[in-house]
Amino acid sequence: MAVPVVTGRHARLVRVTHALTTLCFLALVITGAEIIISHPRFYWGEVGNVNTPSLFDIPIPASRPWVNTGYGFVMPDQNGWSRSLHFQMAWLLVFTAFIYGTWGLRTGHFQRIASYYNTAQRRTYLLVIFALMPFMIWTGLAMSPAIVGTFPFLVTLLGGHQSARTLHFFTTLALLLFIAGHVVMVIRTGFRSNVRAITVGGDTQA
Repeated sequence: MAVPVVTGRHARLVRVTHALTTLCFLALVITGAEIIISHPRFYWGEVGNVNTPSLFDIPIPASRPWVNTGYGFVMPDQNGWSRSLHFQMAWLLVFTAFIYGTWGLRTGHFQRIASYYNTAQRRTYLLVIFALMPFMIWTGLAMSPAIVGTFPFLVTLLGGHQSARTLHFFTTLALLLFIAGHVVMVIRTGFRSNVRAITVGGDTQA
């Protein structure tokens, strides 16, 4: 009987950054939803408020009575803590992405991704790593007054502050769709083995 040998499918840095990214994204989705609830209307351009036409509305009651969404009641307003935590988690995600990206480029990690997965998986993962995540960070920075005050082109190239917010929302939806597919694939290809490999690093082989 062969003795199982424990090998590491994922490098330690990959496991740590994956855990941090998961934590950050979960916090960002929850706090982002709270921020949207305070004003569930989206615009295009630089300016958008309750007195201007919206590009589209999310059909939910707002947490602020002056935001008319057609509902006769409002939800609890958690915009204060959620906005603060949202920006804190966003900066932690930027730092994590920088570490992962720098390490991946220097060690050839992304080339190994390209050789390990099939064509559809390669394109999806590389799209998320090199397109969706950077664009998510860009649109997020474009909504920061301090950053835009120093680098105004970040928001100008996107068409304005409200355009950045709208693009940020759609990029989030795209990432949520990717995560849903990612979880399905993890389950289909061996949930326990995959989770063990990306957390403690072990992968039992005969």
